[in-house]
Amino acid sequence: MTTMNPATGAATPPLGGGAGRGVFLGAPSVIGVPEVFGVAELYGDSIPADLDAPTAARRRTGAGLDGLSIADDLDRTSKLAMMRTGELGSVHSWELVTAVDGPGTRLTVFLNGCPLRCLYCHNPDTLNMRDGEPVTARELLARVKRYVPVFRATKGGITLSGGEVLQQPAFAARVLRGAKEMGVHTAVDTSGFLGAAMSDEMLADTDLVLLDVKSGDPETYLKVTKRALAPTLDFGRRLAQSGLPGGATASRPVEVWVRFVLVPGLTDDERNVDLVADYTASLNEIRPGTVSRVEVLPFHQMGRDKWTALGRDYSLGDTQPPSVELTERVREQFRSRGLATF
Repeated sequence: MTTMNPATGAATPPLGGGAGRGVFLGAPSVIGVPEVFGVAELYGDSIPADLDAPTAARRRTGAGLDGLSIADDLDRTSKLAMMRTGELGSVHSWELVTAVDGPGTRLTVFLNGCPLRCLYCHNPDTLNMRDGEPVTARELLARVKRYVPVFRATKGGITLSGGEVLQQPAFAARVLRGAKEMGVHTAVDTSGFLGAAMSDEMLADTDLVLLDVKSGDPETYLKVTKRALAPTLDFGRRLAQSGLPGGATASRPVEVWVRFVLVPGLTDDERNVDLVADYTASLNEIRPGTVSRVEVLPFHQMGRDKWTALGRDYSLGDTQPPSVELTERVREQFRSRGLATF
């Protein structure tokens, strides 16, 4: 199905996962409360660990929705009602990846919808919730169950990514709860901007948070994302406090990996990096071991063609990837705080 590009008036083909149906037109920016109901049903048979399935060699937007049934038989009112209870989500794609998005082999699910407008976003086709496909939590959990032997063999699990996962907290909560009932390791990849939408119950069902700290300087963060930095910092501190007495998950602390995208001329300023590194180290002062890993992710141009196809103005077209020397300098800034950095 094609859509009309509002900027050019030209037809734009759907980008991965069938984006472009517009089935969620008019949905609020954050939909559903993170309440979880019974999800202990059987989701189907598992498959052996030596599976033959679509995989990705490196991080990118998912390869599509192959293998998942789309809930096209529902009217708009029913879809919105099911989204509010978490029974239905706006999903862009899924894929199996290894050594990214968390430990082991991961089933990474890309959800649609994000409140940030990052200049370097390489998944611009996930920004709008209305551009996703309607997939039920039950359908997604059935896919998770098929890979349980693989997850056990590789110490992997499921990662919810986006877009921004916490724009659909009820759906995310239901999927996380169902995965934990199967004994599957769970991870959430988030900017933390909507961290207030993540309930204590959701935190209890989350083993790992991949926290994208895009800048340490509020002005730079605003330039990069068009949003304020404070909610991300507050969420990170909440994650650190969650493992303390009286915290949300005192008996099982949430692990955190901090991710920082290194963009020459935008986020590479030494002071800006120092602020991110100091903040990251401060989380380990609140609770030792909160941040077990820092990933410095060099900027790339993988999403540029998507921006063009969507008729969006891409301001970083002339920006080059960081040099090996610059990347190592930034990683050393984190390492100097005693942080395991890659």
